[in-house]
Amino acid sequence: MSEGSQGDSPTYRIGAVSRLTGVPADTLRVWERRYTVVTPVRSDAGTRLYGAEDVGRLTLIKRLVDRGDAISSVANLSLVQLRERVSGTDLPEPEHGLERPCRLAVLGAALADRLRMEPEALEGLDVLGLFDRPDAFLAGLAGNTPDLVLIEYPTVHPDQVREIGHLMAQSGAARAVLIYTFASRFTLERLDARRVLTRRAPVTPAELRRLCLSLHQAQQTTAGRPAQAAEVNEVDIAQPLPARRFTDVQLARIACSSPTVRCECPHHLADLVSALAAFELYCEECEVRNPDDAALHAYLHACTARARATMEGALARVVAAEGIETDT
Repeated sequence: MSEGSQGDSPTYRIGAVSRLTGVPADTLRVWERRYTVVTPVRSDAGTRLYGAEDVGRLTLIKRLVDRGDAISSVANLSLVQLRERVSGTDLPEPEHGLERPCRLAVLGAALADRLRMEPEALEGLDVLGLFDRPDAFLAGLAGNTPDLVLIEYPTVHPDQVREIGHLMAQSGAARAVLIYTFASRFTLERLDARRVLTRRAPVTPAELRRLCLSLHQAQQTTAGRPAQAAEVNEVDIAQPLPARRFTDVQLARIACSSPTVRCECPHHLADLVSALAAFELYCEECEVRNPDDAALHAYLHACTARARATMEGALARVVAAEGIETDT
């Protein structure tokens, strides 16, 4: 139930948060009192008010507790750590008997030096190279594709996320682990979206070896399995919503265009994106107009925004293929 706002962000009463996250209100109160899982603000009347980040935290914590994690072990993890554990990157000690060693490439002068001095940390790993610089890293991997890239950046800023993603893409690795000392939460979340697992320094070589083997085991274990259906509550309303890629005017122009082939896909996609954008706006307005279901509409808003962004990506590809002009 919407009760106010924290800055520009809506807040919700405990009943709405309970319905959205699946955590009973009484349980939520106990978690707050014993473990400080979240710290809601209080209205002038003393009512608990929760923000979107609180709802996101509680959704992830509930999922982990349902899987068998003790509430005491996850209550004080950060949002990034909670997402990491839910996604399965927080893994146990790997078993022996992997089909083949993990092919590993390392980038970072200090990290490479540490691993050269402690070669036992590389036992069981097929090291393709220890590189001090990005250019040497890319040149040295020519013809070799690592399973995992281990990178060290003392500080990481938002403008370096693309650089790290480029290094990962050029290497061909499916996953990367970044060791950092200082970075903002926003930057870490962007890296997480690119399948880059982050660990704050210091991390011992032995810990790195265990992490690499665990990740490789998870990749081999899941290889070839059919994708599982996504969980219903996997959308985190605490995450920033994607911005619109096409304006209403551009969508109308695409819908009225003449395709070069006998295909109505540009028209249908433009109509679909328009409908999703309209429903997205409707959900956002419902958060204000229907306070009893504010948290539910915040969730619908987030789901629709992400669906709209996905379909906009498909539309952009069709527009490019058809050579459709979207701007005057």
